[in-house]
Amino acid sequence: MTALARGLDLLRCFRRNEITLTNSDFSERTGLPKATISRLTHTLCALDYLVADARVGTYRLSAGVLQLGYGVLSAMDVVDRAEVEMSALRDGPNTYVTVALGEQHRLDVVYLMTKRSFENVSLSIRVGSRLPIFQSAIGRSILVGMQDEDRERVFRFAHEHSPEMAAEGQKHYAEAAAEYADKGFVSAYGTWRSDVNGIAVPVSTLNGARVYGLNVGGPAFRVKKKQLETVYADLLKKAAGVLSVKG
Repeated sequence: MTALARGLDLLRCFRRNEITLTNSDFSERTGLPKATISRLTHTLCALDYLVADARVGTYRLSAGVLQLGYGVLSAMDVVDRAEVEMSALRDGPNTYVTVALGEQHRLDVVYLMTKRSFENVSLSIRVGSRLPIFQSAIGRSILVGMQDEDRERVFRFAHEHSPEMAAEGQKHYAEAAAEYADKGFVSAYGTWRSDVNGIAVPVSTLNGARVYGLNVGGPAFRVKKKQLETVYADLLKKAAGVLSVKG
């Protein structure tokens, strides 16, 4: 089980816009000895999740990882059903708005589906992009919609990282829960990125066993708090109502 966990940690080492990594990169990011890394990369190559370039000593993700990802997406009926609702939100009055659907993974939210704005100045997001769960509107909405035991598991992940992160996460959750109770959505104005505004709501499926976040946002100089809260909030809540399945 430890070897499995370590292998998955290696696959998670790849960051946005990174194509290749070396054993030294893996070792630095995971804290594992290089000898252990060599055994893991050898096994992952044999399983077709990594591809090695022996000439330069680098590794890249293979199509095997992509196959796993699409296997997950194909099992999520909410992604198929979200197409119409997300397109309608994106096609609303503000052409700078981007819409996204995401799910929690440890301390991040992973985008499962996106509808980018029509403008050249838009958020650089795509399927597979990650956002911090505590600082983003979509992450906070997922925390609000979670069962208590699932939320506590996220806080345990944070505490393993640092007690300070766990305390900050608890603070962000408390603020989000209060806002959701008052307004029916949660917001993040410059807390994920200083130049981005967004609001989000939770989407529950499979009797509440799975919670996603649905958000609307964009560059702060074009997507203002007032429009998000007076125009898009109701549209977002209605879309979440259509996508949520309680029973």
